[in-house]
Amino acid sequence: MEALWTDFVLLRCVTPESRKLAEEALAWCTQAGFTLHRLARQPDTGITFLYGRLPQRAALTARTGERLAAHWREAVPQSRDVRVSRLERVFDAPGRSHGERAAFHYVVQMDPQAGWQDEISRWYDEEHMPGLAGVPGTVHAMRLLDSDHGPLSLACYDLVTEDTLGSLPWLAVRGTAWSDKVRPKFTNTRRTMMEVLA
Repeated sequence: MEALWTDFVLLRCVTPESRKLAEEALAWCTQAGFTLHRLARQPDTGITFLYGRLPQRAALTARTGERLAAHWREAVPQSRDVRVSRLERVFDAPGRSHGERAAFHYVVQMDPQAGWQDEISRWYDEEHMPGLAGVPGTVHAMRLLDSDHGPLSLACYDLVTEDTLGSLPWLAVRGTAWSDKVRPKFTNTRRTMMEVLA
């Protein structure tokens, strides 16, 4: 079973609304030896993302993810569709509003069309992620690669308000010539806005 370099694990599941969810997430991370980086949930669907940060980059096998998913199902039996992915961090930057409280977590997941991964990665690293990190209302911007469950790329933004997405500075970063060239090469695209719980 192949071991992959891992910076974070991402637990994805569907959970009912619960005041104890943040407590349960913290306990799960602590037990596994991770730091709870972010817990976010979409209220209308119950889709929940829990990011656990490893103390340092480590090579983990898929069996580790299976074991962690089983522990979560035991700890929070009302969860459904539980999956754990190993994530490699490829971009990480404080946002223009670093230090403010992030109330929302926005994720864009996608697979690059065949032959476009290198250019899309350059676009993300050199233009798109730094640009969106610089928008007022962005607390943090990070991109991760998920080789377990996909889509491959997760561009994650912690935001002060969900209105940041419609702001003129945000739209200006999205509206560049390079963006117009690479965005049609996204496949399996999912955009999810969630409320931050922890």
